[in-house]
Amino acid sequence: MEPLTTAAIAIGSIIATKALEKTGEKVSEAVWDKTGKFLVTLKKHSPYTVAAIERAPEQPLDYGKAVLEVESAAKANPEVAQAAQELAAAAKAEPNPKLAEILAMPNLEKLVDKIGQVVMPGGTGNIENQFF
Repeated sequence: MEPLTTAAIAIGSIIATKALEKTGEKVSEAVWDKTGKFLVTLKKHSPYTVAAIERAPEQPLDYGKAVLEVESAAKANPEVAQAAQELAAAAKAEPNPKLAEILAMPNLEKLVDKIGQVVMPGGTGNIENQFF
């Protein structure tokens, strides 16, 4: 899985899990555990990003910025990269169809493509605010 995709899926999983919990839906123990591990690991390296993720969806998240910050933390620390990959894998294997539906959103794919264009050579260097 590409780093940007992994970061986007990890963040999307956290927000989707919170949203599903509010509606009485449950996610598997694996997703729940991996979410907690990812947040604890990321908080050591990027506490402001974790705070912003935890406030979503009540407070809009600059999703593009959060993905870039998670990717940066993952590049700098293998522990963060491993936790993000584990969460992304657990989310993709999640039997709850609503979580899978949320993670398959076309907007998520478009955002990852847009971020990839910006961070690759020749990119614009500017990301519009992307709220999730």
